[in-house]
Amino acid sequence: MSDLGVVVGDDGLARAAWASVDPMLRKYYDTEWGMPVRDERGLFERLSLEAFQSGLSWATILRKRPAFRAAFDDFDPEAVARYDDADVARLMADAGIVRNRAKVLATITNARATLGLREDPDGDLAAFVWSFRPAQTPRPRTYAEVPTTSPESLALSKALKRKGFVFVGPTTMFALMEAVGIVDTHLLGSHRRGSSGVWPD
Repeated sequence: MSDLGVVVGDDGLARAAWASVDPMLRKYYDTEWGMPVRDERGLFERLSLEAFQSGLSWATILRKRPAFRAAFDDFDPEAVARYDDADVARLMADAGIVRNRAKVLATITNARATLGLREDPDGDLAAFVWSFRPAQTPRPRTYAEVPTTSPESLALSKALKRKGFVFVGPTTMFALMEAVGIVDTHLLGSHRRGSSGVWPD
């Protein structure tokens, strides 16, 4: 892993190196990554996209995000939970998304598990995931200091698996926690550090 710290862009703003060049990644970093997502559909979408990202670059998933949304009914868990074999065939023929059968089936499985969580005493998917927020967030100065898992992401992974979710390993769950603001792994010195309002900078 690179030991790079922040990179100052041509606009004078300091960002992580991964978000410093590609305009699409820069916009995602500046407006969305690490901002709180507290609604069920939003969490289901992020959970699904993180699973599809496994083994691929996030840029690949982000470029395909509009196609993913169109293919999966804007990640409405009620709609996806009703998918049948014909829908699986449709998705596997859709060149706009990542055509991985295991990940397609996982998304349908996770939609059904999301609906099941509505009956859970701990709340819906959003409340359930946010209940694993740690007491502290990392304070990385360089990429080398950014963790890839945490005790909380491991606990979340195990808890979701018990609820019937799949493709929710601890590394994937830590990436989800970063993406939706549960932890803040913006590098110290980044103009986005502390921007979520969840954690002080």
